[in-house]
Amino acid sequence: MQPIAARILANEDVVRVRAEIPEGHLHLRTTIELADGTSLTFQEATIAAIARAYLAVKADPLRTRIELTGQKVARRKRGYAEWQLLEEP
Repeated sequence: MQPIAARILANEDVVRVRAEIPEGHLHLRTTIELADGTSLTFQEATIAAIARAYLAVKADPLRTRIELTGQKVARRKRGYAEWQLLEEP
């Protein structure tokens, strides 16, 4: 995978967000389309991790940061992917 340059997306950079379960799939996919024509599609687990991180910081008046890192999880619940975004201690 090629590295992507760091970029902050403003709300006006986003022209469309589409969340759907594609035909033949079981999990949600979320696509964000940008004004410059770029399209980013996220798997359900990625959006769920972002939502968990957002809520962890937003709902805790003392917390100002959370960091999730990708890790292989050998022992996991049935149906969960081996690669998970987990909170750093």
